[in-house]
Amino acid sequence: MSDFMSIVKERRSANAFIPNIEIPNEDLNDILNTVKFAPSAFNLQHAHYIIVKDPAVKEEVYQAASKQYKVQSASAAILVLGNLNAYQDVARLNEGFLQLGVLSKQEYDMTVDNVTSFYEERGAAFKRDEAIRNASLSAQLFMLAAKEKGWDTCPMIGFDPDKMREALNIPDDYVPVLLIAIGKELTEKRRPRGYRKPVGEFVSFDRF
Repeated sequence: MSDFMSIVKERRSANAFIPNIEIPNEDLNDILNTVKFAPSAFNLQHAHYIIVKDPAVKEEVYQAASKQYKVQSASAAILVLGNLNAYQDVARLNEGFLQLGVLSKQEYDMTVDNVTSFYEERGAAFKRDEAIRNASLSAQLFMLAAKEKGWDTCPMIGFDPDKMREALNIPDDYVPVLLIAIGKELTEKRRPRGYRKPVGEFVSFDRF
């Protein structure tokens, strides 16, 4: 089994963590330096991470997450956001290509115009879908990168987005996508892995 396959298969959604374990910022930085290579539409990099380690702030996250104990016992609670207006960064994100000569001024201007119109013509619902879609791609890589560093995670959707927005000062143009609890799993509480559909149940070729 390759290292990659080991990481994929050993990653579990941890239901309980060993309390009072500190996660070093160095580990978080290493994980996030891997996460920055996650794919995103037009390389707009919609995801933004709020890492909550401070006990007082984590208590607010715990309250906003329906008092789920895994938030309290985790080394950190990480809220993954999606930027609804990520497309507005297209000019800045492509300036390097312009400076290096990879894009001509005409190609650069065309890229900016095309990406901007692509999002603005499709409206608010599409921007929200895109924020969630691209932040979710990033979050999956976060969990795999965390496992590679020896940390366990649990993705969570059981939280009040309005309470989370208030607790963490989230701007209106970011949507809370999911909460990730990270720490060292309390393996005594681990349940058997749930049923996984065989490939034939969830794959169709050519048409549904």
